[in-house]
Order: sequence, then structure tokens, then C-alpha cells
Amino acid sequence: MAESDLVEYVCGYAAILDEVSATGRRLTRKELDERRALGEQAAEAGHSLRSLVRQHLAETRTSWPSNDTGAVGSVLAAVEQAIDAFAEGYERAQRLAVRQEEAARREFIDDLLYGRSDLGRLAERAERFGLVLSHGYVVAVAEGRDAYEDAAPVTRRVEAAVNTRFGDRRILLATKNGQLICIAPADQEDALTYFAKQAHAATDGSRVAIGRPQPGAGGVAHSYEEALSTLEIAARLDLDDPVVRAADLLVYPVLTRDRQAMADLVLSVLGPLKGARGGAEPLLNTLEAYFETGCVAAEAARRLSLSVRALTYRLERIHQLTGSNPADPLHRYTIQTAVIGARLLGWPTREI
Repeated sequence: MAESDLVEYVCGYAAILDEVSATGRRLTRKELDERRALGEQAAEAGHSLRSLVRQHLAETRTSWPSNDTGAVGSVLAAVEQAIDAFAEGYERAQRLAVRQEEAARREFIDDLLYGRSDLGRLAERAERFGLVLSHGYVVAVAEGRDAYEDAAPVTRRVEAAVNTRFGDRRILLATKNGQLICIAPADQEDALTYFAKQAHAATDGSRVAIGRPQPGAGGVAHSYEEALSTLEIAARLDLDDPVVRAADLLVYPVLTRDRQAMADLVLSVLGPLKGARGGAEPLLNTLEAYFETGCVAAEAARRLSLSVRALTYRLERIHQLTGSNPADPLHRYTIQTAVIGARLLGWPTREI
């Protein structure tokens, strides 16, 4: 950078040193404010603090008292005051710029995830953050035991790992409502898998939901909604998988689209189980394990820590109470659908 580019930011500095050398005075409040203002202007112009300090020192050398050694102490004190005030203004402008950048980034992410902005304008703003919204994107959402915060060590660790490995892949990480969000191009499946692995490891057990690839600016909001819905479904079904994909659970939103119809099915098929000793929950758990193991009684019994005889008794009791036999292929689909609906609706813990 040419020295002439920096001269304006030391304007009046040499004159101050000359006067201090002659009088021994300290800088006035007005002079300090002027130094701070020049520091802010230099930061806003994009100049480095190192080069600016070097320019001040060059001016100091030019204005250094040559004969009066008694003035040296006063000049040194003035140099310290002036450079400190200049650096204070520079740092203040830098902090303000960072806050403004963070606010702009947060506003962009909110608009992107909720689709609240004009899509054309949104696409233009996206380029500033490395996204090309004319391509398809996928959103992954990580939810841990504790909320993710922007400045939290866990968030920084995941972000650093992903950026180190995929820094040039147009990937954006952010936090929203205590969840960690990863927005990646639709063809970057490896990035999403790596993000899920890092998020799960960093929080010792978070669950990550991945939406489906969606095109265009509005596609990010759609994929985000799918990921949130998938997280909710996984929690209601108490799935063990640390990574769940919207594409694998498409049947569940279909089942709950008509909530009243599903509630009617649950109550009509499984409602009688509430009359069993111990309530409906143990028998509902039995049905879940039975269906998850492909209706293999021995494996279901092992999962429930029961004997096969005890499990068989429970299945017979379900048949007696509901009139539907879980082992009968004609009844199985209806009962299994009702069991899934019960979990999605929170029954029997919650009234439906």
C-alpha cells in the first residue's frame, strides 16, 4: 500500500507532536476524539492497523525533538495517547462492522429458512454468503440435549471441522432455535453425512434430520421444514437412528395428514387396551417390538426382556381385548398402522 494512501489518517498528528515538544502538554479531549474518528475512518476504508501504526511511527520520527532532551518524555506520552486513541477508534469500527455483518447474516438465514423475502432479492443476497440458489439445496438439522448457540464451543468445533474439509463447497452453517443447521448443495451428500457425524460426536448423542433436495430459493425453506418435521416424527416414534432422512419417513406425514381419521383409527383399534391391567402402554410396546422384528416372537421377547411364553400371552390378550389378531396377516396392517398413529399422536399418554 502506498504511503500516500495513509497520509490522511495521520492528518494533524505531526503538528500535535511539535506543540507537545514545545509546551510539554498532553493531548486535549478534542484531539483524542479526532484521533479516534480517524481510526474509525481508516478501518471503514479497509486499511490494516499494522500499516497505520507504522505510518504514525514514521511521522513520529520526522517530528522527533532533536535538541531538547527534556521534551522526549512529553512526546513519548503524546505518541502513546494518540496511537491508543487511534487504535480505539479503529477497533470500535471493526466491532461495529462485525455486529452489522452478524445481523445481516442472521436476517438472511431467517429469510432463507422461512421464505419470507422476495426470492429474486434473496438469491442476490445468497451470493454474498457463498450460496447459488439456482442450484438445488438440502438442509440438515441437528438437535442435541443442550441448545446450540452461535458462540458455543460445540458449534465452533462442528463448524471448523466442516469448513476445513468442505470450505470451497458452498456450505452454510448456522444456529436457529437452539438447533444447528447445515445448508449444502444437493449433490454434496458427503458433506451432509460428515456434518451429521460431527454433530452427533460433538454433543455425544444429537439426532440429525436431513430434508430432501429442493430446487431454487424457496427450496431451502421447504427442505428445512421437512427436516424439522422429520425430527419431530423421529422423537415421537422414539427411533434409535442418529441420522434420519425425510425421504425414508415420507409415509408418516401421509398417515397424520388427516389427524382426525388417524385418531379414530387409534381409538377404535387400540382403545380397548386401556382396560388391561397396567394400562395400554405395555401392550403397545409389545406390538411395536413384534412388528419391528418382522413378527418374530423370539426376537421381540428378547428385546422386551420377556420369555417367549410371556410375549405370546400378551399377544393373545391383545387379541381378546381388541378382536384383532396381530399374528393374522389380515389384521396385521390395520393394527400396525394404528400403533404408528398412536406414537405419532402421543397416545395413550395424551388424549386424542
